[in-house]
Amino acid sequence: MTSAPSKPLILGISGASGLIYAARAVKFLLEADYAIELVASKASYIVWQAEQNIRMPAEPDRQAEFWRQQAGGVTTGSLRCHPWQDVGANIASGSFRTRGMLVIPCSMSTVAKLACGLSSDLLERAADVQLKEGRQLVLVPRETPLSLIHLRNLTTLAEAGTRIVPAIPAWYHQPQTIEDLVDFVVARALDQFEIDCIPIRRWEGH
Repeated sequence: MTSAPSKPLILGISGASGLIYAARAVKFLLEADYAIELVASKASYIVWQAEQNIRMPAEPDRQAEFWRQQAGGVTTGSLRCHPWQDVGANIASGSFRTRGMLVIPCSMSTVAKLACGLSSDLLERAADVQLKEGRQLVLVPRETPLSLIHLRNLTTLAEAGTRIVPAIPAWYHQPQTIEDLVDFVVARALDQFEIDCIPIRRWEGH
């Protein structure tokens, strides 16, 4: 496993279904002592309420504690949360050095805005910054079926250097729980940053 870097990873959480992906990413990154700059979109508050019947706090310090609780009460690592409307935050500038950004889960609305270069909130601005600075941007889209518009937007982002990691689990590792399926997807997304902090069974041939 790689050691934790000095530069933080930006974690964007959009309003797509499947916020368990974000919670598991937070868990493993913090347990491995990584630094996270987290921004959740406005829509993600609504989705979390619908999926978990829990209200996510908007105040940054309380939200950081919320995510630590959702990650199993992990106390290690560095986690700083940003309000979705704070376009003046550190992660909105290319001069703030990062390891890149992971948007997990990623809605098709977010995909569309990024493909068009729109930055209506901090999540979109931070992602746009990664593209213009040539840093790693990884999206975990969670939608099905995909329309032609979705596919074209994803293609546009891929052509711009974005890594697309759909929320599609494998089965060769013989998953036994929902977390096993989720963790495989999160691990493959973090692989794009050369972060190996999730104990999954990897394919080693027959």
